[in-house]
Amino acid sequence: MRLGLVSLLCFLSLLQLSESAPPTCYSRALGLSKEIMTLLDKIHTYHRTKTCAEILPTIFIDVHNSCITTKLRDFLYVVLNHPNQYCRERPRMVLLKRKVQNLYTIITRICYRDLVFFTDDCEAIDTGRSSPYYAEDRLQLLQEDR
Repeated sequence: MRLGLVSLLCFLSLLQLSESAPPTCYSRALGLSKEIMTLLDKIHTYHRTKTCAEILPTIFIDVHNSCITTKLRDFLYVVLNHPNQYCRERPRMVLLKRKVQNLYTIITRICYRDLVFFTDDCEAIDTGRSSPYYAEDRLQLLQEDR
């Protein structure tokens, strides 16, 4: 009886997994960016990795920003070449390195032409604040109203 119930539950769970859609490039990049931001927050607050985080540049990951590829590459360089060997071996720092490498690979190779960039505000990745961008025609209208 128990064996039949267990096998039925396993079959139903496998059936449910087979019907779910695989993650798209966009959803994977978006999910990974959120995971990295959460991990960075933990690294900045955890007492064992707080000193390691001091050397890391500030980054606010936005997969809709075209500057993300260069900023991720620079961030990855800093993480890979951290001056402190102790920090390079910390589990959270190793996990951060792995996640950033995965996101960089997804954006630059796997989903190269699938992602659509809505902005090219590089300062927003550094500060977390996006400044509005007015096209020339909108700027001209603003000047004429004055």
